[in-house]
Amino acid sequence: MLYGVAFGVLILDLLSKGILEAFIPPFGLVVIPGFFSLVKVRNPGVAFGLFRELGAPGVWLWAVLGFLAAGLILWWGRAEEDKRRRLALGMIAGGALGNSLDRVLHGAVFDFVDLHWGPYHWPAFNLADAAITLGVGIYLWRFKR
Repeated sequence: MLYGVAFGVLILDLLSKGILEAFIPPFGLVVIPGFFSLVKVRNPGVAFGLFRELGAPGVWLWAVLGFLAAGLILWWGRAEEDKRRRLALGMIAGGALGNSLDRVLHGAVFDFVDLHWGPYHWPAFNLADAAITLGVGIYLWRFKR
C-alpha cells in the first residue's frame, strides 16, 4: 500500500502537470470567478517560493533533498503498522518525488492551482503539494489517536 500510494501520487502529479501545462492558456483560466483559477507558475524555490534566489544550485539542492526525504519516508514507512499512517506516508513520499522529478526535468516545479478570496491570495500549488499537505495532516491526526 505504501509504495502503491506513492507511485499513484507521483503518476497523477506528473500527468496533471503535463496535461494542464499544455491546456492552460498563458494568461490563465478562471474556473470559479473570485475564488479558483488555473495558472502557469514555475517555482524554482520551495514552498511559497522560498529560496528562489538560489537559482540553479538551489533547484538541484531541493531535488536531491526531496529524493532523499522520499526515500527515507518509504524506508521508515515499511515498519508502520497503521494503514492510515502508511497511506499518509505514501502521499508525502509521492508528492516529494513528483516535485523533485519536476525540478530535475524542468528546472522548477510547475504550480497551477490558484485560490483567492477578495484581497486574500494563496500561493499557487499543484497536486504533489496537496498530497504532501494532506498526508502530513492525516499522519498527525492518526498519530494523535
